Amino acid sequence: MKHKKTYNAKELKTPHGNLIIEGPISPDKLAGYDFHEQLTAFRQPAPQHKALVGIARLDEGRIIIARNQETIVGYVTYLYPDPLERWSEGKIDNLIELGAIEVIPQFRGCSVGKNLLIVSMMDNAMEDYITITTEYYWHWDLKGTGLNVWEYRKVMEKMMKAGGLEWYATDDPEICSHPANCLMARIGNRIDTESIQRFDRLRFMNRFMY
Repeated sequence: MKHKKTYNAKELKTPHGNLIIEGPISPDKLAGYDFHEQLTAFRQPAPQHKALVGIARLDEGRIIIARNQETIVGYVTYLYPDPLERWSEGKIDNLIELGAIEVIPQFRGCSVGKNLLIVSMMDNAMEDYITITTEYYWHWDLKGTGLNVWEYRKVMEKMMKAGGLEWYATDDPEICSHPANCLMARIGNRIDTESIQRFDRLRFMNRFMY
């Protein structure tokens, strides 16, 4: 599959200053920006910045960022699912995963996450993908936000819906391990029936065990 990437951008006005939401960002451009020290949800800032540059170099990899002048204050990643996850087992070349989304505390509540997803889907090439995201409550910043799991889940669902992702049922054991966990997906409008059927089989791999 040929992975087409068309750059898009928009300005977002917030009480803390204007942000540029843009992407997919090239690896060189991404490496040239500063990476905010509070982007620590997945690893320390320097190695996370390096990891994002690596994703941007992948054929299918997409990084959309929110920046305040020359400093990245938020981002979302898209790439093929981890080889150890169920979602890679079907070897569906038009299935990509929204792997991570993060915004520094100062800009939370300013619709940054929502706009990262909106800009992501401005690229018409996203209609050629099944885009999934797996939401696990243990990745959520409950302490930093003061929200409980259900309040946070509601916020996450609302944000993902801005990018056209909807809740999908699955029997994946990790997702089923807690009722707040969920699978969300967006089926591009150029996805063929066979790809949808293969995705459905991935969602319910254990259906014949009962």
